[in-house]
Amino acid sequence: MKAKVMLGLFMTAAVVLPAWSADWTVGANVGNVPWEFQDAKGEFVGFEVDVVKEVAKRAGKTVEFVNIPFNGLFSAVQSKRVEIAISSITITPKRLESVAFAQPYFDSDQSLTSLTTSKVKSLTDMNGKVVGVDTGSTGDMWIGQHKDEYKFADVSRYEGLSPAMLDLASGRIDGYLSDIPAVLYYIKDKPQYTIVARIPTGERYSLMHAKGWAMSDQVNNIISKMKEDGTLGKIHKEWFGTEAAKDSSTLQVTAVLK
Repeated sequence: MKAKVMLGLFMTAAVVLPAWSADWTVGANVGNVPWEFQDAKGEFVGFEVDVVKEVAKRAGKTVEFVNIPFNGLFSAVQSKRVEIAISSITITPKRLESVAFAQPYFDSDQSLTSLTTSKVKSLTDMNGKVVGVDTGSTGDMWIGQHKDEYKFADVSRYEGLSPAMLDLASGRIDGYLSDIPAVLYYIKDKPQYTIVARIPTGERYSLMHAKGWAMSDQVNNIISKMKEDGTLGKIHKEWFGTEAAKDSSTLQVTAVLK
């Protein structure tokens, strides 16, 4: 009887033992081409996926990527459910009040995309039209600040570029406002879409983490070395097909923004 009881206790204990987990859990809004998305095999790929994998390799850490809607990334970092969040996240003063970032590694602006056959050829043509944007993005913030100026009829919000582009193609929205690098990558073989306006916002992307994260200095030093030894420049060329600008944050070591 005792043996059976002990065996039962052992089996119960075995059931509740925690599964193996990676050193770093990385939250990403999957479908954010070309930053983080799934390939035909279902594997996570993208510019920022490669950046994080290389940072983790140099830090001697393992990583696991989890799909989290963009708006949920901030609470996931703050609650420490994930160590790192990526998704072309712009560093802003408002965000720095509650989270922290490594030094920037990509410079960007916003853009307005319409159908090539559309009468929308500029931002002013969006008067009385429906504009699409990613929920909680800097594009969403920009629209909030300029909606009276451009008199949008309505704003449709999305969790990623692909569904917004599908709605643009079907006529559910008249224009899509989003990060220009992602749109350029998406439409390079889709002539039905065209970028009709580049909106200078001077954005800079980086990986996001909780304030006071113990690995922050080491991660930032690794990113500096990746810039200095050409690794970040190589990853940029692999994903965008062009050399990063010499004065860009992809190549130049910069200060951590606080």
